Amino acid sequence: MCGGRILPEREMEEEGPQIKGVTTDSRSVEAGQLFVPLSGDNFDGHDYVESAFAKGAAASLWQEDRPVPPSLTGHALIAVEDTLGALQRLASAYRDELGVKVIGITGSNGKTTTKDMVAAALGAELKVHKTAGNLNNHIGLPLTVLRMEESAQAAVLEMGMSGFGEIMLLSRIAKPDVGIITNIGDAHLLQLGSRANIAKAKLEITAGLKPGGLLLYNGDEPLLAEQLKTAPLPEGVRLQTFGGGESCDWRAADTELRLDSSSFVVERSARMEMEANASIPLGGTAAVEVKTPVDGNQEQQRVTIPVPGRHNINNALAAIAAAFAFGVPAAAAARGMAVMQLTGMRIQPVKAFNGATVLNDAYNANPTAVRAAIDLVEQLGGFRRKWVVLGDMLELGPQEAELHREIGAYVTPAKADAVLACGELGRHIAAGAEQSLGESGEVRHFADKDALAQWLRGLLDPADLVLVKGSRGMRMEQIVHALEQ
Repeated sequence: MCGGRILPEREMEEEGPQIKGVTTDSRSVEAGQLFVPLSGDNFDGHDYVESAFAKGAAASLWQEDRPVPPSLTGHALIAVEDTLGALQRLASAYRDELGVKVIGITGSNGKTTTKDMVAAALGAELKVHKTAGNLNNHIGLPLTVLRMEESAQAAVLEMGMSGFGEIMLLSRIAKPDVGIITNIGDAHLLQLGSRANIAKAKLEITAGLKPGGLLLYNGDEPLLAEQLKTAPLPEGVRLQTFGGGESCDWRAADTELRLDSSSFVVERSARMEMEANASIPLGGTAAVEVKTPVDGNQEQQRVTIPVPGRHNINNALAAIAAAFAFGVPAAAAARGMAVMQLTGMRIQPVKAFNGATVLNDAYNANPTAVRAAIDLVEQLGGFRRKWVVLGDMLELGPQEAELHREIGAYVTPAKADAVLACGELGRHIAAGAEQSLGESGEVRHFADKDALAQWLRGLLDPADLVLVKGSRGMRMEQIVHALEQ
């Protein structure tokens, strides 16, 4: 399965040891697992193979360009040209052995939230396996696949990237039946140079898409529609859109936004209504038993999700559409999404020390995501004062100063009352906010997160709302914790 050979060369036993899992971390080896030693700039996993065997590993991969030390004589080693490539081939082969339906998800923002939503929607009817946390790269995705139980009926796999070719690799490993592109933002401008290139890189998800599969993409993003005109697609792939535009196949109506939830009615285009009346689950003969999708004569389905924001309604529409593709009734999908658990620090409401509301959205940030969070602040009413606390957005390339200034300028008096920025690039956020808020708002820049938190504590009212957001490297959750204590 991974293209290796046994060391030393010998006949295989008819009844060899059973492999009960795969790990790349020698610290967490469990009995019966296959250990895969990976190498990086500052470490070599081969140094820990002996430790892995001591903890009960049944076998280990071994890269052929390394001599085998005498201490490993008698242990089951599998020689491969490259251990990382072997891990990826192993995951691809395992995926092929299973009757599982795969949903691959990529996009500049909302990948993890959409993954949680799709898993919840499908989980109402099917046994679902999903990416843990954000294990979405060339190592994390193969490990996620290899941790899947053979009884899984659907797998929801997140696919991240920083440059060209990465999504293509992950898609060819996962071979999704459904691909989802949440949006095209400004993340990875440093590596890719333009939003058009980002769109092109995200569309690499079609590289492994099954023939006759489905690509769901954000219909409000013209760059995707433009790139799809010339993108090579597998035979028979269907295209569907979701979003706020009237031309989208999946839309939301009668929306209600609250601090801790969003509610909406699912609307489908006439084309989707026709498919509903004559729908065949993806792949023709599905590997799992599925129910007939909801037909066009049924009442429209209202969905409530435990997360605020119009952008999250778009993510939920993608989840509903994916569930529909597998024959999961809209009512069942809505039940699953109503009680879903989302990965932390993504618009997570918490209480400050005095009862003020803090939105902890500190997991990551780029201009598109920050604008969506600011829009959410504008949409929420009933607060005395609204504070927007922003940190640096990293990896934006030569345009970083202007992009930060534009974010500050995006905060108008209608959206928030104050902007507090921190970090070196935060100076540009403050400069932009001073122009847009003028004398009607409070704008300050802090070089230090602790100083910002202490200053804000002195002015915070129990009836206030605070949004905290910044790139992962800024660790903006420290401000949240300081406000909670």
